[in-house]
Amino acid sequence: MAEQKQEFKFPTEVIDLPSGGKLYPKESALSSGKIELKYMTAKEEDILTSQNLIKKGVVIDKLLTSLIVDKDINIEDLFIGDKNAVMIASRILAYGGNYEVEITDPNSGEKTQHTFDLTECQFKELPAGIDYSTNEFELKLPISKTLITFKLLTGKDEDSINKELKSLQKVGKSAEVTTRLRHVITSVNGNNDEYVVTNFVNNLLSKESLILRDEITRINPDIDLKQEVEIGGETTEMVIPMTVEFFWPKTGA
Repeated sequence: MAEQKQEFKFPTEVIDLPSGGKLYPKESALSSGKIELKYMTAKEEDILTSQNLIKKGVVIDKLLTSLIVDKDINIEDLFIGDKNAVMIASRILAYGGNYEVEITDPNSGEKTQHTFDLTECQFKELPAGIDYSTNEFELKLPISKTLITFKLLTGKDEDSINKELKSLQKVGKSAEVTTRLRHVITSVNGNNDEYVVTNFVNNLLSKESLILRDEITRINPDIDLKQEVEIGGETTEMVIPMTVEFFWPKTGA
């Protein structure tokens, strides 16, 4: 009698995405606004400790890919806010909501340990009147009166940006803001030519650059990573710092 292979069934959870699936094509599984994740196992801990993956800067993507149940879903297709939510959910499923990390008092500069509760992180409320059916949004800049269209970034876009920035660093150049804006802006006064967009970005007023970035933050579906912290006798709002201990907590954390 042939020996049967024993298959292990791992527990899973279905989590919601901040975008509600609105930004994805209807044929995509992500358009449901939900994604199924399995609980982390020793296999995923092997991924986290892979020095090769850490060196390449792809360890988190490899981890999340392993945890997503539907293998037809590409982690690069996730919009950044949705990816953030998947990362938070994965950490909660693996180690719980308590995240102990060192923080710095903004007034004294003193460092102290603080435990954030990741289960308290809420999705940003999407603004009313925004059409998320296509990943293209209009904005008329108030000073130059230029009408631009822009998009929200996916993991794939972020990878392209990071590769460009690394190439520039090798030749001693720094262009974080303009590189990102070139990937974000899709047309200028109806013209989507790459040269036109690049020229516009290079001459964009700092004030209008800030206006665009604020607008992106306003409409971008995401999970809010700010929490109030009691430190130095005062209450201050702080963004949860993502350190190596986020997915590799100290024993007992």
